[in-house]
Amino acid sequence: MSELVADCPRCRAKKMTFDLSNQLIVGIEYGWKYWVEAFCICRACKRSTIFVLSLRDINHMDIVDNNKLPQLDTAVNRIMDVESYISLKDNAAEQPPEHLPTGIEAAFREGAACMAIGCFNAAGTMFRLCIDLATRDMLPEGDDGPNNKIRRNLGLRLPWLFDNAILPEALRELSHCIKEDGNDGAHEGTLSEEDAGDILDFTFIILERIYTEPKRIELAKERRAERRSSLEVS
Repeated sequence: MSELVADCPRCRAKKMTFDLSNQLIVGIEYGWKYWVEAFCICRACKRSTIFVLSLRDINHMDIVDNNKLPQLDTAVNRIMDVESYISLKDNAAEQPPEHLPTGIEAAFREGAACMAIGCFNAAGTMFRLCIDLATRDMLPEGDDGPNNKIRRNLGLRLPWLFDNAILPEALRELSHCIKEDGNDGAHEGTLSEEDAGDILDFTFIILERIYTEPKRIELAKERRAERRSSLEVS
C-alpha cells in the first residue's frame, strides 16, 4: 500500500502519513493532467479522508491510468499534488458558468460552497461580490458614465445599467434581490435559504449573459472560420 503525506482534516495532524488504498479518476486536463480522488487512512487517528490529487508530470500518466497509485513503492506526493479533500462543501455545490474570469469564478465557487453547507448569509455576500466585480467594467467613462456614488454602490449601479440598456431589461425584476436580500446578508445576517437561492439564480444568469454567451459565440465563429479555411485548402 502506498503512502501520501498531507495535513489530516480529521485530527489536524500536520504533514501526517496516510495509507492510500484506492483511487478514482474524476477528470483530466490538457490531455494528460489527471485529477484523482484517493481514499486514505491517517496513521495518527486511523480515520479516513478522500483527498483530491492532481498529476504533476505527463511522464507519470501510465501510473494513474493503470490504477497503480495504491501500489507505488514511493510517496505518492512525488508525482501527485494534494489539491483539497472531499467535505460537506462538495455536497451538490452549484457549478459556475463557463468562461468566467479567475477572480469571479473563485468568488462564485466560494459562494456555492457556503450555500451547500447552509451558510446563506456568506453565500449571498459572495454572489453579490460576483455581480459587483462583473458590472464595474460595464460602466462607460467620461460624461456618458454615472457619478461616483453610482459607480461605488451596486444597488444604484444595477438600475443605471438597466436604464441605459447596458443590461437586458428582462433581468431587471430578478435583480431586485441583489439590493434587498444582498444588503441584508452583508449587514444584518438575515438571509434565508430562499433569499440566497434568489441571489444565486440572478448571479448565474447575469454571469452567463456577460461572459459565457459571448465566449461561446466567439468560439463558434472561430470553429466556423476553421471549417471554411479547411475547405478552401482542400
